[in-house]
Amino acid sequence: QVQLVESGGGLAQAGGSLRLSCAASGRTFSNYVMGWFRQAPGKEREFVGAVSRSGGGTSYADSLKGRFTVSRDNAKNTVYLQMNSLKPEDTAVYYCAASSVYNLPGQVIYYDYWGQGTQVTVSS
Repeated sequence: QVQLVESGGGLAQAGGSLRLSCAASGRTFSNYVMGWFRQAPGKEREFVGAVSRSGGGTSYADSLKGRFTVSRDNAKNTVYLQMNSLKPEDTAVYYCAASSVYNLPGQVIYYDYWGQGTQVTVSS
């Protein structure tokens, strides 16, 4: 089992920045690809980005490239999501997730473990 706990959410103004963290415990953190997803009210959960086991590879949703950055620190068992130039449409609950597959999946089905989510609200 892998336990994931997100933090760093809150209220931000449009154009501002937030950094989310996700602390992992349980099984060896570096054995998992780590991903971030978000879900707005009334919408499906959507892929934000993912980072490889070593941290050397990343993948992003096309619409978020250039504004969001996923990184990890395996020594701290933590994955991060840096969000810049925030827009009101970025408002959602953000989830981190762990995957045991050997690529950078963008689909919910490929992730085995999920955090409880952290709310991000961007005001205009």
